[in-house]
Amino acid sequence: MDRASAFASVASRPRLRLVLLSFLMLFVELALIRWSGSRVIYLSYFSNFVLLGSFLGIGIGFLRGKSRVDLSPYAPLALAFIIGVVLLLRIEIDRGGGRAIYFGGFEAHGLPLPVVLPIIFVAVAVVMALIGEAVARTFARFQPLEAYGLDIGGSLLGIIGFTLLSFTGAPPLAWGLVVAVLMVLALPAGRRWMTVAGTLLLVGLLARDSLTQNTSWSPYYRVVTVPLTEPGEFAVSVNGIPHQTISSVEQRRAEEPIYFVPFERLARTDPGRVLVVGAGTGSDVAVALSLGATSVDAVEIDPRLAQIGVERHPDHPYDDPRVNVVIDDGRAFLERSDAEYDLILFALPDSLTLVSGQSSLRLESYLFTREALAEARAHLAPGGVFAMYNYYREAWLIDRLAGTLRDVYGHAPCLDNVGTLGRLAALTVGLAEASVECEASWSPTTEVVAPATDDYPFLYLQHREIPLFYLVSIGLILVVSAAGVRIAGGPMRAMAPHLDLFFMGAAFLLLETKSVVQFALLFGTTWAVNALVFGGILLSVLAAVTYARRFPLPRPAILFPLLFAAVALSWFVEPGALLGLDPVSRFFASIGVYFSPIFLANLVFAQRFAATDDSTAAFGANLLGAMVGGVVEYAALVTGYQALAVLVAVLYAAAWLTGRRSVTGRVVQPLG
Repeated sequence: MDRASAFASVASRPRLRLVLLSFLMLFVELALIRWSGSRVIYLSYFSNFVLLGSFLGIGIGFLRGKSRVDLSPYAPLALAFIIGVVLLLRIEIDRGGGRAIYFGGFEAHGLPLPVVLPIIFVAVAVVMALIGEAVARTFARFQPLEAYGLDIGGSLLGIIGFTLLSFTGAPPLAWGLVVAVLMVLALPAGRRWMTVAGTLLLVGLLARDSLTQNTSWSPYYRVVTVPLTEPGEFAVSVNGIPHQTISSVEQRRAEEPIYFVPFERLARTDPGRVLVVGAGTGSDVAVALSLGATSVDAVEIDPRLAQIGVERHPDHPYDDPRVNVVIDDGRAFLERSDAEYDLILFALPDSLTLVSGQSSLRLESYLFTREALAEARAHLAPGGVFAMYNYYREAWLIDRLAGTLRDVYGHAPCLDNVGTLGRLAALTVGLAEASVECEASWSPTTEVVAPATDDYPFLYLQHREIPLFYLVSIGLILVVSAAGVRIAGGPMRAMAPHLDLFFMGAAFLLLETKSVVQFALLFGTTWAVNALVFGGILLSVLAAVTYARRFPLPRPAILFPLLFAAVALSWFVEPGALLGLDPVSRFFASIGVYFSPIFLANLVFAQRFAATDDSTAAFGANLLGAMVGGVVEYAALVTGYQALAVLVAVLYAAAWLTGRRSVTGRVVQPLG
């Protein structure tokens, strides 16, 4: 089948076209989150701004779904333009202040963060608006619930496709080829030359990016490995930030003595059985082996970093029969393991990225909470020792971690500063004080900040506050969003009939974020867990829509109280209560606690959405509400994640009050 006949086949099958466009929309959203974080320095820490821009853009696209001029054929050129600008200008964001820490071994430069983030936000919104418009024009051809079901099915396929490419370590060129094929097949036939030209430019730019020397891709990062002057020594950077150095034990002894400090503090003569969390390319493991470790469990979350260690490390630590390499999240490993160790090392496990584009949670956030450090303590053998070291940058952060260790172990840890005070430091503590030979015990130099907890895992945030640069950027984004909606959708009062759907979108985004974050605590922050959770959420949505199309639904006066009860359950049952269960029981209990509100919320949405007479405007309002929900998610920086359930309940209550007259009874749409 040639290209013309393939397009004709898709164009003549609107259901297939809607599925492909929905696949494209979610795939591009995920690719932009992933790729922009790899190229715009520190955007890894603010990838939810890309998510917010996506929601705004898709919402505007749906508001334009019935406009006279179809702008969707411009989507390939707009996407290629953004990629070209980022590649050519190499945008770098200035580091924030001392109250919120973002690791990195150099000073970034460029436009101020409150300027760059809105630029990225607007650019993403434009691309997603153009794709969203194509989806909306096809969406409007079906009954609301059928269209929504097809949209969710395509989105689920988009997550599966992007996850498979991430698993294989595929470079951006592979993502670009998928996007190009989908755009050529599914975008409108008008101005076909523009679509083809845009996709060719898009693929060319991503090919250039993918074929850069010494570059590879992991499920989390763009990884660049560059040889240094000494034989066998390499510098490893991720997403443009210096991350690790591969070197022999002898080179490390001369250049980075911090790796040896925990071993020097041991009262015993050999390290015994060792656990290294954040094993990376293997340098910490090599040091432990050189000092006589009888066995080493090396836990590393990123499979590509571990593979680079296998390929490049001059001491070949991962080939040693004493070493067991585990690709997993460190906290999840501790929760699942029954092993005991003589020495546990948290070896520079700063991830430099967020769990997803939907929260402020970093990959290592649950590794440094009070509960996590207590879990590590439970894995120490009699006389065992725990140590952590890193470039901490701020004295208050060292004091916070040391204070947490004091609370967990009942006595102060040893503190060793190597180099500038407050930057490179090691904290070492034993089950018994006699297990560690201190040169200097820790004593606070600043006001000791309360420990991070599983409910409030923001280790690098000094105070319970939303940092100023977040507030400024959010303010600019809201102004831009209001202007964009006004231009695309006309007067705001025109959205009044769909105000309840707006509140539902905001509430559901918060509910989804809460579920993602708490599943990360229960099962790990790995990319695989994250993908499974998002897939499970979409399956729950699809199940709710299918149920709503097959069976009569209870009145809102029944559905909403059931939803409030499920949200209340997710508030009362803290994740810590589920961590004590065995893995199988924990899985089913967490499904019941965190997915039942999602299912019920979508029954509520499906009942209301089925009653609308303008599905594109209604869905657009819902998506814009989701964008606002993404902004409200920053409240967790003050309240913690568990309290988001209260905000979810308040927003659904607002949806019930504003939409009471929109659904008068049980609404069922026939399948077909």
